[in-house]
Amino acid sequence: MTKIIYLIILIISITACSLNKNSKFWTNSEKIEVNNENIKIFKELYPEEKALREEFNSNLKLKFSLKNNYPNSIDNNLNNTGRVSFNGNLKKSSRYKFSKIRKFNEYQPEILFSKNDIIFFDNKGSILKFNDKSKLLWKKNYYQKTEKKLNPILQFASNNKYLLVADNIAKYYLLELYNGNLVWLKNNVAPFNSQVKIYKDKIFIIDFTNTLRCFSIKNGNEIWNIKTENSLIRSQKKLSIVIHDDVVYFNNSIGDISAVDSNKGELLWQLPTQSSLIYESAFELQTSDLVSDGKNLFFSNNKNQFFSIDMRSGNFNWKNKINSYLRPILIENYLITVSLEGYLIIVEKKTGNIIRVTDVFSNFNIKKRSSIEPTGFIVGLDNIYLTTSNGKLLVISINTGKMISMLKIDSEKISKPFVKNKKLFLIKDNAIIKLN
Repeated sequence: MTKIIYLIILIISITACSLNKNSKFWTNSEKIEVNNENIKIFKELYPEEKALREEFNSNLKLKFSLKNNYPNSIDNNLNNTGRVSFNGNLKKSSRYKFSKIRKFNEYQPEILFSKNDIIFFDNKGSILKFNDKSKLLWKKNYYQKTEKKLNPILQFASNNKYLLVADNIAKYYLLELYNGNLVWLKNNVAPFNSQVKIYKDKIFIIDFTNTLRCFSIKNGNEIWNIKTENSLIRSQKKLSIVIHDDVVYFNNSIGDISAVDSNKGELLWQLPTQSSLIYESAFELQTSDLVSDGKNLFFSNNKNQFFSIDMRSGNFNWKNKINSYLRPILIENYLITVSLEGYLIIVEKKTGNIIRVTDVFSNFNIKKRSSIEPTGFIVGLDNIYLTTSNGKLLVISINTGKMISMLKIDSEKISKPFVKNKKLFLIKDNAIIKLN
């Protein structure tokens, strides 16, 4: 009933917007001046009824102030990496090797950094901790022989004392971060398929039944759970969690966004973003990570939709046509993302208006381009670093949006970039590559 009511409200809102000359629906382009202390430009509202498959304002140069653009520590619970302190020359310095992960292309494994150390896993579910010299500090495996044959994919979270591990074969367990010793181990009723978050004394994670589960970090016992609508068929795209002011925000595999009281487990609001889904389209839906500025949620999907949602009310702030399941990055009053077609896009956070689109895949062979997708990006001091499904690392100027250089890292898919201690890390199916 709640979803039907929200759907009716959404239809009414869209209808009202279409009759409003100031709406982003069905409008012609108009010029608007943007003025703040960092950026002074003219831009056009990009007509929302057109898909973004061409450049727009491509000669527009943007300059962001370095002041307060990158934090010393990132609030992991908001999922926004912001602007990172990196401006390296990208010379390969070392590799952290492990046994090849099967079906690497189907998942989005991430590195966990612990001070100067790196934590990752291999094909049999062994957890590996390396120091910054690529030396293996410890290796732990808590799987039985039959479980190792399933090639578990692990997700990590840490509170600087303990390491939490959850996997896609329904196990979750807690280790001592320093030495990898087991504290407790539990089994869930379904495999996990989301980010893992530790907040205060609780653990939050979503399983394949679209259920958000809250566990005690002390003993792993379940405290509460919130079930959302389930689909028999779903994509492997990892679901996302944001936590702010004791409220947990999360998406499910059919596109619903929910807000839950972290202490009581009470549903505060739920907002469907897809009007109707059959099993096939639910399988195809891939949504980016949720990103927050503390007041709004931002995310996009591969159905040509980019949303801003008010965290307090659960209402839409705006919707735009951008086709991407990459995590957007929020810098000051702007959102940066890259579409699946290879266009770098700058969006105003408040209005959703697009101010620049540049084609960063223009140097790819036109016949091969349709089979290449971006896999992730970060924003450094001067450049954007973008990885692709064919093993390339693109260096793109923030100022102009133009590609500066392209490095071949591998012939197959590589992960999104990670930065720690002014070094850049990339994951491939059998190694972590460190560049500086």
